[in-house]
Parts: sequence; structure tokens; C-alpha cells
Amino acid sequence: MADSTSTETTSEFPPFSLARLLKTVFAPTGGERVAILIDLEDPRQVVYFNFLKDPSLSIQKHAYEVFYQGLREGVADEMGLKGGDLYAYKITGGSNLDLPDRAVAPDGREISLEKDVYPNYDLILCISTYSATAPLTAFAKKHGFRGATLHGLNDIILNSGLAVDYEAVSRDAEKLRSGMTGADAVEIDFQVKGEVHTLRLELGGQEAQKSYGLCRGGPDVANLPAGEVYYVPTGARGAFPMKYADGTLALMDVEDGRIREARLISGDATAVDAHNAKLKSDPVTGELGELGFGTQVLPVSGQDIQDEKVLGTVHVATGRSDHLGGHLTPELFSEASHATHDDILYSPAKTPEINVPQVRMFRGGTTEILIEDFRPAVYMRGLLEN
Repeated sequence: MADSTSTETTSEFPPFSLARLLKTVFAPTGGERVAILIDLEDPRQVVYFNFLKDPSLSIQKHAYEVFYQGLREGVADEMGLKGGDLYAYKITGGSNLDLPDRAVAPDGREISLEKDVYPNYDLILCISTYSATAPLTAFAKKHGFRGATLHGLNDIILNSGLAVDYEAVSRDAEKLRSGMTGADAVEIDFQVKGEVHTLRLELGGQEAQKSYGLCRGGPDVANLPAGEVYYVPTGARGAFPMKYADGTLALMDVEDGRIREARLISGDATAVDAHNAKLKSDPVTGELGELGFGTQVLPVSGQDIQDEKVLGTVHVATGRSDHLGGHLTPELFSEASHATHDDILYSPAKTPEINVPQVRMFRGGTTEILIEDFRPAVYMRGLLEN
């Protein structure tokens, strides 16, 4: 059984095919209208596709070259799809923040996403810098479209996480979900700087959920690459280390489901001070809104959207949780800019300073070890082999 330390490379995956991806994820029946959304600091850069001149906009370039041109150069006709239009909105600056309504078309027209896009397209693909899964899921339920969010897209993701067979991904995710559902709690041990800390997440016997990449029914949005089993915690206590973007390490003290205080382990104390100030001014930013486990064997991409789907990894998230079935909606935050959903991923590639010696699941009076040292333990491997 392969694990998260696999040396598997993108050459071991089939070549990426836009038609295969769309057919597998959406199973379109023909006649559906499709749109592509991208984010830009200045949405007017989309006029005459001027953003292609900026080499730093690689995500948006992939959106144009792979998806926009792919649809127009035969994929749309092959699948009976219509449209294939591309629109740009202003970058939000945070994961799962609400999207602005104003967008710009390549011909210079300014449009309203809620009036001109969401009600008038059946399939919407959002290829962006920051995840838009939460706001697009809410709009999908309101307007009836299906969609996919593919933030952080790069070549590795295209040639591995988006080249896989999502029928197989769905089957493996369901094997793990069915074997992990109904959990009362999960405990994660973290080892950092020679000390071990434990975070206990209460789950209340809830039904485990899965991100599996298929979006074939009613209004919904798939987050791609997929391959995850997750829960929305009902409570949490203990402590866990977190690595900030600048490499600073801090210990999060957790009570009643929320981070109460961050304490410096190493690095820049000002980063921790800023975090504590935010927690004090807007306490819900520290609420733990997700616990997730990867289900796939994939190469490290450098983007959490794929790397959190790797088997043997675990992640928790703070903030907005309504798109996962939780109660934290944007209006509960003191500032709109705080209403993010921020994944905190633990993996050998992302957090080499932090080991996860063990993850345990408690259910019905029994204890099952899920992960040891970033490898799926016997119980989790057994679920996949059945």
C-alpha cells in the first residue's frame, strides 16, 4: 500500500485531458452553458487577454491556455457544451472570502456575476489564486448551477491531481469515509522541538463527509483536486503547533473549540502578536471548522489544494465552515475580511519541523489508530484494501 512518502511522479499518471475531466466530474448531457472565472488584481487586465503578458500570473495563464482555449478548440463541441466564456473578478485576498459582484469580460464589458453569470450558466469553473469554494457553493444553491474550484493550479496538479480517474478517487474516498463515520472524537499528537502536544477534536458521532470530485447531481461545487474525508468539529481542546507563512512556529492553545492564544515557539514574535490581536478582536477567527484526511497517492505540488489530499496527511482549518455544513457564516465575523476558511496542513513537505506521531479515532468505546508518522496505519490501509 503506497503512502504519503511515495516517490510517485507525474509521469506515472495518464496525460491530462480536459474532456475526460469534465465528463467524469460533471457527466454533462449536452447543451449546458459553461463559464470560466479567474481573479486578477485589476480585472481590466482581462481585456484583450492582456494578463497573459504578466509571467507571474501562471494560474490565470493555465485557465486561459488549458480551459478557455481547450473548450474553444474542440472540447466544447465534442461534449455538446455551449459558451466557454471567461470573466475576471478582483482578487479577494483570502481563502473563501465572498466574491465581488463586478467582473470584466475580455471585450471590456463590465458585468454582474450574480445577474449575468450565476443564473445564466450551468457549469462554472473558477480557476483562481484563492479558493472560492464557500461563496460559489452558496451561489450554486441559490441559482442552480454546478461548478468546480481549482485554485492554485500548476503543472504538477494538471498532470497528476487532475489527471486521475475520479471514479477511482470516489471509491477510495468512500471506503475511508464509511470506515471513519460516526466518530466520537479524534486526537492528533504533534511533536515539535522535542515536545509532544495533543489536540482533541470532538465530532459527536457525526456522519463523515467526503470530497470526491464528482458533481453530477443537483446544485453543488466540487473542489479539485479532490480526495478527502472530513468532519466539522463540534468542539476541541488541547494544543497544536502552527507554521506561519514566514516560517514562524507557534503553539495554539485551544479551549471550547477555539484557539484562545498563540504562543511563540520560534521565529518572529510580531507574527504571533498580530495573530493574537486578531483572535482578541474577532474570536470566531480561531474556531476550528474542519478536520480533514487525504485519501490519494499524489506527488507534492507545493499547493495545499493538492497536498492536503495526499494519503497520510491531516489538516485542520479555522474560520468559515458553512460550505461544509458548519454554522460559521460570514456575517458572524466582526470584519468581512476575516471571514476566511484557512486550512492548516501537516505533511513532511509542508511542515518538516512538525511530526505527527499518531492520529487516533474514538468511536463507540473503541480506539483505532489512523495515522502514524504521516503514514496510514493498519486500520486505514485495511479500509482501502477491502
